[in-house]
This record gives sequence, structure tokens and C-alpha cells, in this order.
Amino acid sequence: MNTPKQNKGIKEFFRKFLVSLKRKPQIIPGTFLVIAFLFYSLNLTCMSDSLSMIQGKMMGFCEFVTMLFSILVFVCFLNSYPRRQKPHIGFIILTYAMLAAIIVADIVFRDRIWTAVTRIENPIPVQPYMSKAYSVLLTHIILLIVTAALNIAMPLYGKLLKKINTSVEVEGNEDMKAIDLSED
Repeated sequence: MNTPKQNKGIKEFFRKFLVSLKRKPQIIPGTFLVIAFLFYSLNLTCMSDSLSMIQGKMMGFCEFVTMLFSILVFVCFLNSYPRRQKPHIGFIILTYAMLAAIIVADIVFRDRIWTAVTRIENPIPVQPYMSKAYSVLLTHIILLIVTAALNIAMPLYGKLLKKINTSVEVEGNEDMKAIDLSED
């Protein structure tokens, strides 16, 4: 059973988490960016196996671009929102350009898999890692689009987050009266 002290600790944890989200709403799209990178990186084996089996035009380059820009987009995203300063528009534009390049590379890679499997002359038999790579690419594209959408919508949900009351009620402050400074 949860004791009142444990419940208070959980409430305080969520209050502090909300305070940090109010101050830095870019945590939300940053989290989705990390999830997209980890998802792609952890499924890189099926991508490489598909590449070695199909050996389609520009497939290796697409995989290289996706991994390179997946790492570089972190640098641009983190530099887009410096601490206690206005966002840097140049880095935000560069972030979107890299996200677009990753999405295009994923689409080209998916297209090469589909073309190799469905061509009339000498089709490549579908292997389990190919179908997994095909679905991984689709999921990766969706995650990147969600990340971009969350980044675009940040001013909207940032204002909504600021409306959440995260102040702490301190016992004994109810009886305090306003201090009159007009006499000084």
C-alpha cells in the first residue's frame, strides 16, 4: 500500500517535472527525436542485411545519410533552443532540412526494397529482415514527422503548459496579510 509520504513524493516528482516542461517545452520534441534515433539505430541490422541482399542503387548512401543526419540533427536541435535565450532560427531551419533529408533517404530506401521484391525480371525473394526493414523505415518516417509536428506546435502547447498551476501551498501562509509599503 502507498503511504501518504510516498504519495507526496510522487506528486512532488510530477510537479517538478511539469515545472521543467513549463520552462523548456522543447523536451517533448527532443524526446521524440531520441526515440526515433534509437528505434532506427537498434534496427540497423535488418537495414544492413537488406542492403547486402538487394544492393540497389543509392541504398548504401541513403543508409549513410540517415545515420549521419540522425546524429547531426541532435546538434542542430540542441543549438536551436539555447538556455535563457531566443531560439536560433538558422538552427531550426537546419534541423528541418536534416529531418527532410532523413525522410527522403528513408523513402528512397523503402522504394528500393519494394522495387527489388516486386520487379518482373529476377525478383528477390522476400526475407524476414526485408519486411522488418520496410516496416522500420515506415515507423521511422512517422516518428520523424511527429517530431517535426511537435516542434512546430511548441508555441501552442508551451502556452498551455504555462497555464498549469505548479505552485506549492505552504501551511501557515493563509493568515499572512499584505505588507503596506506606502508609508516609507
